[in-house]
Amino acid sequence: MIIGGLQKTSAIDFPGKVSCVMFCAGCNFHCPYCHNADLLTGNRSPYMSYEAFLDFLEKRCGFLDGVVITGGEPSLAKDLPDLCGDIKRLGMVVKLDTNGSRPSVVSGLVEKGLVDYLAMDVKTIPEKYPGWLAARDFDPENIKTSINIIKASGLDCEFRTTCVKPFVDEDILKQVARLVAGAPLYVLQKCRLENVLSPEFFRGVAGYTDQDLESFRGLAAETVERCLIR
Repeated sequence: MIIGGLQKTSAIDFPGKVSCVMFCAGCNFHCPYCHNADLLTGNRSPYMSYEAFLDFLEKRCGFLDGVVITGGEPSLAKDLPDLCGDIKRLGMVVKLDTNGSRPSVVSGLVEKGLVDYLAMDVKTIPEKYPGWLAARDFDPENIKTSINIIKASGLDCEFRTTCVKPFVDEDILKQVARLVAGAPLYVLQKCRLENVLSPEFFRGVAGYTDQDLESFRGLAAETVERCLIR
């Protein structure tokens, strides 16, 4: 695992917990609106070593409740289960942010009790992932399977969609809302188009207004327990 960055303290990234946020380097998607482009490659120099990160956590025991593991895409790291286990052994809880591309990894963490909170980005309807966001041979069923695993896990969880054209419109949002139906929390995120991976992708594309997002929230709120705009 390549640790690409660390936010030492956060009161908002792990609901109800004081946490740190650890960023894994490497991602298998190429979302044009990504704000963490420096983490996309998995061969960058590490921000810190695995051992140094565990040493940091040991010194913060009693202050930090948990760790948010984000990226990049953490499920690409072969030693992700080891990291989750080491965090749990320190008496902390684990939140995983994932793009849902590797459902077997998510399932394994759930089955072994290595994760306490799951957050998955559902970027658009699964059929549009190949070519748009992932390699053309990417299997859209992975997204659907991950959604179902997370919903059935019994763990605290949330799904998130960044609202930006052409990935989201009213019809697409309705379809995504049906996929995550029954979830305790669905978050609609307003897209900022500054300092993104592919600014040229959005030339001539108007963003959604606050009023648009409220309209989307009204459409999605019927399918989930809570729907928020972030």
